[in-house]
Amino acid sequence: MTAVPLTSTPPRPKQGFKLTPSALIWPALLYLIMTTQVPFFLTVWYSFFRWNLQAPTADGSHPFVGFDNYVNLLTDPLNLRVILNTLILTGGTLIITLVLGASLALLLNRPFAGRALLRTILISSFLVMPVVTAVVWKNMLLNPLFGFFSWFVVEFGKIFHLVITPVDYLSAHPLATIIVMVSWEWTPFAMLILLTGLQSLPDDQIEAARLDGANNWQEFRYVVLPHWTQALEVVILLETINVLQVYGEIYASTSGGPGIATTNLPFSVYQRLLQEGNVGVGSAAGVIAVILTNVLAIFMLRLINRNTQVGGH
Repeated sequence: MTAVPLTSTPPRPKQGFKLTPSALIWPALLYLIMTTQVPFFLTVWYSFFRWNLQAPTADGSHPFVGFDNYVNLLTDPLNLRVILNTLILTGGTLIITLVLGASLALLLNRPFAGRALLRTILISSFLVMPVVTAVVWKNMLLNPLFGFFSWFVVEFGKIFHLVITPVDYLSAHPLATIIVMVSWEWTPFAMLILLTGLQSLPDDQIEAARLDGANNWQEFRYVVLPHWTQALEVVILLETINVLQVYGEIYASTSGGPGIATTNLPFSVYQRLLQEGNVGVGSAAGVIAVILTNVLAIFMLRLINRNTQVGGH
C-alpha cells in the first residue's frame, strides 16, 4: 500500500478590524446631530416655559405655559408686522437676484473681450462680510450729507439747473433699502449658479430651436428655462434659507428701525433673547423662524418646478 499524504488545511488569515461605510458615516452624523438637532430641540423645549432672565420668579422656577408664547407672538400685531417684513425681505431679494443673476448669466455666457475680468468684478460683492456691506452702504453710499448717491443727485441737478434734495433712504425707505443691500450681496451667487447651468446646455439644442424658427423669447422659454430647473432650485433653496437669516445688515445699518420697519425674525429673536432676556418668547420666535424657512423654501421650490415643467411642455 502506498501512503497517502495528509493535506492540511492552511490557516485562515487573521481578519483585522474592518470599518463598514455606515460606521464611517456615524461620527459625522453624530456631530451634525449634536450641533444642530440637539440645540433645536432644546429651543423647542424652552419655548414652552415662561422664562425671563430680567424678571425671574420668586422661587426661581420657570412655569410651563404650553403654547402661550406662540399664541402671544402670532396674535401681537407688532410680531405679525415682523413676519410680514421677513416675507417681504425674502421675496423681494429673491425676485431681484433671480432677474439680475439670470441677466448677467446670459451676458457672461457670450464671448467678448474682458469677460473674465468682468466676472471677477461681479463676484466681488459676494465676498464682502454682511456687516461691512451695511457700513459701506450706510456711510459711503446712502449718507444724505456726504454719500455717493447724494453727491451724484446734486451734481446731476446742477447740469439741468435743478435743485434736488438728497434723500435719507434708510429713514424714508428703510425696508426697500435693506432689500437692495441684500440683493447686491446675493446677485453674484445667483449669477454663478445660473451661469454654470447655462454652460452645461448642449449647443445642438439651441441650434435645433433656431432651425425650427424659434425667436429669442421662445428659445429662452422652451430651451433655456427648462434646462435651468435644477440651477434655479439650488438658488431659491439656498437664498431662501440665508436671506431668512439676515441679521448683520440690519444690525449695522438700521438696528431694526425706524420703529420695527426693518425688524425681521432673526433680529427679533436677538432682541427677545439678548436685549430683553426673554428666553421663552425668544425661543418660540426662533422655532417660528425655522418653520417659516422650511415652509417658504418648499413652496418656492414647488412653484418654480411647476412653472418650468409647464414651460417645458
